[in-house]
Amino acid sequence: MAKAKKDNEVKYSPMMEQYFEIKKEYQDAIVFYRVGDFYEMFFDDAYTGSKELELALTGKDVGTEERAPMCGIPFHAADQYIEKLVSRGYKVAIAEQIEDPKQAQGLVKRGVIRLITPGTIDTGLLEKENNYIGAIGYQKREYILAYSDITTGEGYVSVFKTFDLLANEILSLKIKEVIVSHTFNNVGLKDFIKNNEISLSYEDKCDIPPSLTSIVKEIDPLYQSIVGMLLCYIIETQKQEPSYFKPFHSYVKEKYLHIDAFTKRNLEVTETLRLNNKSGSLLWLMDKCNTAMGSRMLHKWIDKPLVDKDRINERLDFVEAFNNNFIAKEDIKASFKNVYDLERIITRISSGSANAKDLVWLRRSLKDIPLVKNTLNEMNVERAKEFSLEIDPHEELYNLLDQALVENPPLSVKEGGMINPGFSPELDEIRAISTNGRDWIMNYEADQREKTGIKTLKVGYNRVTGYYIEISKGAIKDLPEDCAYERRATLVNSERFISPELKHYEQLVLNAKDQIESLEYELFTKLRYEASMHVKSLQKLADLISEIDCYISLSDIAVKYNYVRPTFNDNRSVNIVDGRHPVLETLMTTDYIVNDVVINKYNMILITGPNMSGKSTYMRMLACIIIMAQMGSFVPAKVADLMIFDSIFTRIGASDDLVSGQSTFMVEMIEANYAISNATKNSLVLFDEIGRGTATFDGMAIAQAILEYLHEKVGCITLFSTHYHELTSLDQKLKRLKNVHVEAKETENGVAFLHKVLDGPTDKSYGINVAALAGLPKSLTERSKQILNVLEEDNNHHKGITLDLFNFDAFDEKEEVKEESKAQKIKNRLDEVDINKLTPLEALNLLYELKEMS
Repeated sequence: MAKAKKDNEVKYSPMMEQYFEIKKEYQDAIVFYRVGDFYEMFFDDAYTGSKELELALTGKDVGTEERAPMCGIPFHAADQYIEKLVSRGYKVAIAEQIEDPKQAQGLVKRGVIRLITPGTIDTGLLEKENNYIGAIGYQKREYILAYSDITTGEGYVSVFKTFDLLANEILSLKIKEVIVSHTFNNVGLKDFIKNNEISLSYEDKCDIPPSLTSIVKEIDPLYQSIVGMLLCYIIETQKQEPSYFKPFHSYVKEKYLHIDAFTKRNLEVTETLRLNNKSGSLLWLMDKCNTAMGSRMLHKWIDKPLVDKDRINERLDFVEAFNNNFIAKEDIKASFKNVYDLERIITRISSGSANAKDLVWLRRSLKDIPLVKNTLNEMNVERAKEFSLEIDPHEELYNLLDQALVENPPLSVKEGGMINPGFSPELDEIRAISTNGRDWIMNYEADQREKTGIKTLKVGYNRVTGYYIEISKGAIKDLPEDCAYERRATLVNSERFISPELKHYEQLVLNAKDQIESLEYELFTKLRYEASMHVKSLQKLADLISEIDCYISLSDIAVKYNYVRPTFNDNRSVNIVDGRHPVLETLMTTDYIVNDVVINKYNMILITGPNMSGKSTYMRMLACIIIMAQMGSFVPAKVADLMIFDSIFTRIGASDDLVSGQSTFMVEMIEANYAISNATKNSLVLFDEIGRGTATFDGMAIAQAILEYLHEKVGCITLFSTHYHELTSLDQKLKRLKNVHVEAKETENGVAFLHKVLDGPTDKSYGINVAALAGLPKSLTERSKQILNVLEEDNNHHKGITLDLFNFDAFDEKEEVKEESKAQKIKNRLDEVDINKLTPLEALNLLYELKEMS
């Protein structure tokens, strides 16, 4: 296409010349070029659009011999097509007519009014999730991430010491688009973005517009250029400054419980491991919010639980207050059911893209806010009263919108049907002309009959001549001489006239529709502007509603599932009595088996037990209870006294990373290394069967080395499940290690899993029993038992040994044991030989054999 444009011999039509000028500026986007009631795509864009959107590919005359490839969509249906393209990683440039075609002299001017990208799209989004776009920089050996959701106006800045921490945050936030400067050269980041199907864009400008400096006051000046890069890109794509943006906040890692992307996935915090669905996750259980805003806030809480005991207890106080005020809670819930997504409505109002439905949704949302304010004030809870004082019901704005707007306005703001009767006398008058035309004609006809004395006079209308007065030829002579009729047409039996009054009325009626639409649009834009004057206070109201909604949601699940308020200690201990896994207990059809978790001087728990017995569930239960407690929720237990954790790391489950070509074992080692490298003494580390992805002795060696390192070097709280029963003897050397096992009972029909965690180790995995339960043929499981007996006999000669990772004498001991093992093998072989019966050749072969064994 560009080559054709440069070819001097090719002469395109003026419209196509205009298209080329626009396309030149947006070469990495699909241009939606407005022509009448359609958006059209040309050349390569047409091929892409035809394929991705399943549109018919046609051609269009553009002034050349060959027709240009073209496909198109109706402008009113554009959103669904844009959503589909953007979801597949494309950018879409909307080239609109930017002047009225009726007033254009020659070709109508067109220009791009918006560039829609994965990080800036505002339609088709999941209402309960944020859609983040982020800018990345590297300064003074730190990675800086500035990110925002342009549909809600929130923005944050985070700083990371390593690329791994940055990558984890991008994955955790599900950032859809990343912006870097052209000078930012980081191959690792670009590979990471490509492997995770994140859109990559470039922006070199980083100056913050003067009108937006107030929103970055809290940000370290060193990092403001990265925020500036983000804002410049948003302005470039949206073609306007985001004046509705809230102040950016710095995310200080030390203020929150760190849960990396691996851990969130392994624990199924926000989506399930197998299907990547919210349903079945911890968030699914806890999100009973009545508003989309509340759901998004709760998502943030569960993503980043707190570490400050006072802030945690403030949240718990409010949850407990709602537990004890059932009627107040139900009244507020009923009010919140009528609250729409205020955050996104406010954004559309501020950006000038809101329609009448948005203003009606704002009106409905405000309707019951006075009731919420009064209910909170009457709860006799100090924090509730504080919230009540902070709530501004915006009653004047509500009354204005209530007077002005109909209940169900159309989507279009330029086709009328939005404004209530009685709001504008001028509009009512024009509407009366349009809607009461029949009555006016009848009255005028009666009036003219009386004035002329002609009883057969008629007033009519047709599309050719418009309105007319018709008089039969026989009655023409009876017309008064001062009658101001003007002849319009002559028929066989009658004459048709027009009068000044009828001509004036005709103009009013013919223009009424245009006048109504124009006046309604003018009134609507004034209403939208008036609402935009309240953006900041409406945003504050939205935040308050969201927070209250979260407390009510947490209260609902606490009451429904009989949760307990957690307490917190400073002695690095955990005491959970009758703990339950919050999600699993709600999905089970049988009684849930509760378990205790006691961590005091023993901060390393080694868990053994059968497959399917519940080792992983036990570990996940502890992690979920900690997350819930530190986000400010009651928890599933009878007692929960907890230390404050600074991070949770897990390696649970097995999966390959096919995109980057990593095996299950490699993924396991990467996740284990991330935990070991970042854990502190106040961290929780959960490792499920580390080492199982490789050879038995390799895996056992790695598992033991990791246990020793965490015990001696890190000192964190560790739960470690294993089938390497040899490791249970480590409690002799690792003084803070405690063995527990998950109980199973052998019966005549096999094995029964009791799911109860008890003190002490076990030495059976019951893997063959699990295989039988899975339906493997009996002959196969019987053969498995035979092979197991042989292997166990052999293994008795090779018991695992306890090594001190930090005592080099232990490695010498290992070598000594190895030498003893070789000597024993040689002795056993010699014991088998009758030297009196050996031939010279057999003796020589035996000598070579013994040499190999040594």
